[in-house]
Amino acid sequence: MDETSRLIRAGSKAPSGLNRTVGPPIQKGSTILMPDAASLYDVTQTTYGRAGLASHDALIDALTELEGAQTVRLFPSGLAAITGAIMAVVKTGDDVLVTDGAYKPTRRFCENVLKGRLGITVRYFAPDASPDEVMALANGKTRLIVMESPASLTFEMQDVPAIAAAAKARGILTLLDNTWAAGLYFKPLAHGVDISVQALTKYVGGHSDCFMGSAAVTDPKLGAALHQAIIDFGWAVSPEDAYTMLRGLRTLATRMERHGASSLKVAAWLESHPQTGEVLHPALPGAPGHKLFQAAYTGAPGLFAFVLKDAKPTQVHAFLDALKLFGLGFSWGGFESLALDGDDQFKVRKIKKDYGGPVIRLAIGLEDPDDLIADLEKALTAARSA
Repeated sequence: MDETSRLIRAGSKAPSGLNRTVGPPIQKGSTILMPDAASLYDVTQTTYGRAGLASHDALIDALTELEGAQTVRLFPSGLAAITGAIMAVVKTGDDVLVTDGAYKPTRRFCENVLKGRLGITVRYFAPDASPDEVMALANGKTRLIVMESPASLTFEMQDVPAIAAAAKARGILTLLDNTWAAGLYFKPLAHGVDISVQALTKYVGGHSDCFMGSAAVTDPKLGAALHQAIIDFGWAVSPEDAYTMLRGLRTLATRMERHGASSLKVAAWLESHPQTGEVLHPALPGAPGHKLFQAAYTGAPGLFAFVLKDAKPTQVHAFLDALKLFGLGFSWGGFESLALDGDDQFKVRKIKKDYGGPVIRLAIGLEDPDDLIADLEKALTAARSA
C-alpha cells in the first residue's frame, strides 16, 4: 500500500483485551465499525458513537442502581434533561402544571417553547401547594405535572408521594427535578414519580467542571420515549464527561454527608443571628417543610437560603461583596461554597410572597463550617455598616 493508506490504517487494530482498571476505558469514536453487513441496520446494536460507548454504559449502570430505575438516559446538561424529558411526553394541545418555584431556565422553556411555539398550555401552582390544591388545577388535557422539591431559591417542600399517587390515579404523568437530593437522599421512582430528573452537574459531578443531566424511569414505554427524543434531537455527551461523572458518583455519599452536616451547623447559627429572618432549610428542625422532609428524605444536602432581615439593596451587595470563602455564582454542588441573592429571579413568579427581606442562597461546600460561619459574620457586619 501507499504510505498514505498505511498511515490511515496504522494502529487501528482492535485490542484483543484490555487491562482491567478501576474506572472504565474512555472509548472515543463517532464511527463504529460493524462486524458485518447485516449489523449495519440492526437497531439492537450501537451503530454510532453518539449513542454512547464504554464510559457512558458504566455511568448509566451506576445511575440505574442509584435511582432504582429500569432505564436512565443522559443529556448534555441538567436543563437539557428537564426539557428533553418534557418534550418526550407532551404534544400540542396538552396541558402542563408546573411548580411556581421551578428553576428559572425551566420556566423560560415552558414560556418560550411549550407555550410560545408548541401550543401547549402551562399553568403554575404554589410551591407549597397541597396535593388537593395541585390536583384541583388538573383537567382532561393535563398530561404532566412538573415538580421541584424543595423549590428553587425558597425551598418550599411538596408532598411528592401524595401528588404522584393522585396524578397516577387520573392518568397524569409526574416529573420531579431531584437535583437537591442528588438521587441519594430521596428516591422519586420509589415514591411513585414517573420521571426522576437531576442535574449531574451539581452534586454528582461535585467539582464544578462538567455539565450533564439524567432522566430515570421504571416504565419501559417512558424509557423508549426518552430514547426516541434523544435520537430525534441529537443530544449526546462526551466519553470524557461520562467518565468524570462516574468518578464523582463514587464519592457522592461521602461528600453529601459533609455538605449536609456543615449546612445544618451554618443554618442553626444563622437562625440565632439578629440580622437574619427565616432560615429556609427543610432539614432544619422547625423550618418550613421540615415534616415533609422527615417523612421522605434520608439526609440533608448543603443548599439552603436565609432572609437578610429588612436589608436594603446596598446592604445585600455589601454582604455579598464582603464574603471571602463564599464565591458568588449560580451553580452549586461542588467542593466550594457559593452565595447569591435570589430576589431578582422572583419577578417571574406568578405567586408573590413577602419573605421579610432579601433571600440569600448559600451552597455549603467542603470547607470547615466554623470558617464559613466566621466569613458570614464578617459579611453581616459589613451589611450592617452599609
